[in-house]
Amino acid sequence: MLSRRFAFLDHHGPLAFAHRGGGAEGAENTAAAFERAVALGYDYLETDAHATADGVLLAFHDHTLDRVTDRRGRIADLPYRLVRQARIGGAHEIPLMEDLLGSFPGTRFNIDVKEQGAIGPLADVVRRTGAYDRICLTSFSDERLERARAAMGREVCSSLGPRGVAALRAAATTSGYGRLLARLARSGVPCAQVPVGFRGLRVTTRALVRTAHAVGMQVHVWTINDTARMDRLLDLGVDGIMTDNITGLREVLDRRGLWHPDSLAA
Repeated sequence: MLSRRFAFLDHHGPLAFAHRGGGAEGAENTAAAFERAVALGYDYLETDAHATADGVLLAFHDHTLDRVTDRRGRIADLPYRLVRQARIGGAHEIPLMEDLLGSFPGTRFNIDVKEQGAIGPLADVVRRTGAYDRICLTSFSDERLERARAAMGREVCSSLGPRGVAALRAAATTSGYGRLLARLARSGVPCAQVPVGFRGLRVTTRALVRTAHAVGMQVHVWTINDTARMDRLLDLGVDGIMTDNITGLREVLDRRGLWHPDSLAA
């Protein structure tokens, strides 16, 4: 077991994450998407952090506006007065991270820090909203993740970075990694957020789940939209699933007696 508890992970049963609010059922990373997920009973929302050129923190996945909005340009290069004019799917404003944290005080947010420039604004938003126990930090950059942890000014929940996930997989697939496992345990990182596979290699296996649990880590898998695969992963003992198919994941968990909305620890 972990030597430190994280309120973010205190939940009865597997964690169900609405990935970008549930992108398969409407425009991703919009207030409407998050509202739909919360109305369906989701306690955990997954989103992404980008900052504009003048330091305004957005919940938005891409580095540029081009794919999902009616405007173009790299967010980090644009002032908020221009970015705020963009509409996702031609209709939805890009939400501010601070507004999401304030609008859904009973939910928890898994936040993928997408760029170095988002770290300071994110720390400011978390401090202003007092959301330390309601967030989990993640990133595809080990360095960015370390800097984000440090910027918070106090310990918050976070996932392993890419190097940590690689080490966990190595420990799960090869004998003689006792020291590596001990180092992972000492890190105090409480969860590994992983894909099913990566570049032809299986990542999420029974052995990986067992190894993570041995050092006190939960395993959350992304991004799973097929309900049969959800069932297989739950059979492996994973602790959380991120999905765009929020209706499908709710149905799977409900059928298995594992859907427990509004069961967050006080």
